[in-house]
Amino acid sequence: MILLVHMLFGAALGSAIPNPFLGGILAFLGHYFLDLFPHIEYSIDNIRSKKWQKAFPDILKVCLDFSLAIVMIFLFSKNQPIIYLGSLIAIIPDGLTIITSIFPKFLKRHNIVHTEKIHYLTKQKKFPLSVRILSQVLTGMLSIALLRYFNYFE
Repeated sequence: MILLVHMLFGAALGSAIPNPFLGGILAFLGHYFLDLFPHIEYSIDNIRSKKWQKAFPDILKVCLDFSLAIVMIFLFSKNQPIIYLGSLIAIIPDGLTIITSIFPKFLKRHNIVHTEKIHYLTKQKKFPLSVRILSQVLTGMLSIALLRYFNYFE
């Protein structure tokens, strides 16, 4: 999934669970749960192959996605630190994957579980693009609804 969806989901968990330790664990594990659903994601092939000149557009997409997530969390929550903490913890697995791409021997086991096992489950079935996009839109909308609920209707 793209960072926006992971971050919104992590923020919703951060707002719903008052215990920061438990909320952080669930936000981290929630990343893997969301990756079980059909989704689109960014290509990091240029980063993996260390083609830094070609990687700029990919890096820009990730930065814009991250920024949009922060803005949406700001707009749809009471902006407590726990909410932002949940959103940041929720994207740690993707950060670990990028680190592993740059330094292949570092966190190799994580990369096998995250990229080759969890993502493989959805990639092997060749879901249509519309299904992959719809699953992210619905997850994002549900996350915003939960974020608003736990922030405004307590």
